[in-house]
Amino acid sequence: MCVCQTMEVGKYGKNATRSGDRGVLLEPFIHQVGGHSSMMRYDDHTVCKPLITREQRFYESLPPEMKEFTPEYKGVVSVCFEGDSDGYINLVAYPYVENEAVEQDDMPERDQPRRKHSRRSLHRSSSGTEHKEERPGLASDSTESIQETKSPRVDLHIHSDVPFQMLDGNSGLSSEKISYNPWSLRCHKQQLSRMRSESKDRKLYKFLLLENVVHHFRLPCVLDLKMGTRQHGDDASEEKAARQMKKCEQSTSATLGVRVCGMQVYQLDTGHYLCRNKYYGRGLSIEGFRNALYQYLHNGIELRKDLFEPILTKLRSLKAVLERQASYRFYSSSLLIIYDGKDSRAAMFVERRPEMRLKRVDSSVPESAQDGGSTEPSSSAQPKVDVRMIDFAHSTFKGFRDDPTVHDGPDMGYMFGLESLINIMEQMREENQ
Repeated sequence: MCVCQTMEVGKYGKNATRSGDRGVLLEPFIHQVGGHSSMMRYDDHTVCKPLITREQRFYESLPPEMKEFTPEYKGVVSVCFEGDSDGYINLVAYPYVENEAVEQDDMPERDQPRRKHSRRSLHRSSSGTEHKEERPGLASDSTESIQETKSPRVDLHIHSDVPFQMLDGNSGLSSEKISYNPWSLRCHKQQLSRMRSESKDRKLYKFLLLENVVHHFRLPCVLDLKMGTRQHGDDASEEKAARQMKKCEQSTSATLGVRVCGMQVYQLDTGHYLCRNKYYGRGLSIEGFRNALYQYLHNGIELRKDLFEPILTKLRSLKAVLERQASYRFYSSSLLIIYDGKDSRAAMFVERRPEMRLKRVDSSVPESAQDGGSTEPSSSAQPKVDVRMIDFAHSTFKGFRDDPTVHDGPDMGYMFGLESLINIMEQMREENQ
């Protein structure tokens, strides 16, 4: 089944503008915790993001042993604006047609010839119960012209049943509870604004289709880590390289080879996600990074000790795989660590004892000093966790796209970050036995 056929069983744009095509309405991906491009939900198992040719080609040429640690690549769609009679402007995905759509954020390569690739069959699943049928989009003063939109607002009807709260700079909770990760909203607004300003002729953009790596989890707790001691690609301008080097020097990228780029962690005692963004991560010291990792593994009632071993096992396996990838460099790549916030004995206990939600635990205090903090993890099977590498727009390896710079050996900056992460988690496990 081709992409076009699979699309036709999904939800459609109200005013499909391309003759004979019925598009799939894209919705914001509510669990995006980092990055600068907006991730969009295509269906329950698939997300999409603006296509950069280097990243697409990298996914197409991944070594088989790396595929366990990356999202599945599912092909390409064309995306454009659609206005509807309710005054909203939405993003709609159509089957990709060669040379009809353009890449965003890939200006130098737009004039290069593009080869066709095989399109995978996409399985469109039915929408989950947490996804509503109302359409997200931009409120428009006129349905006739995108350019006439004034002061656009994003109307996000898709939401999680679990609210999100962003921790501010003073580590206090904001008063507003929202139904999507606040970083996903920020990225979505910026993406729509960028595309709207460039879309006077309603041109189509190419988007990558990728596996939704959190779809297995009921309450996905996600940690986005920027890996490596260097973030700029070989093709970066001197100005961009200088900016990226400064960010690394002023953060744990230099001292640990890893820094926090985003986080959401479900709190059992309050029933909502706590969120952090990349600006929080840039200002952390080594000890601050340890505390952030502790907070990510703390559900508001207890430290999830049962997560140490499965996460460490995944990280060690990834390290072994990357050690064998000679000449590979993953500049500006991120690593996602994911677990289920409902997968613990404490979660079942709270479900039986709702009054436990009233108890607020300060995650900056060691668990041994907190009442009720000695709850032992369940003796059942280890919880499900996932570790995935994402964002390959600046990655390279020997012979890749005739890149002029060839590197020797594995990516030691990335390896340093993995080693730091493994060492810190091993220390935390020992301290909290």
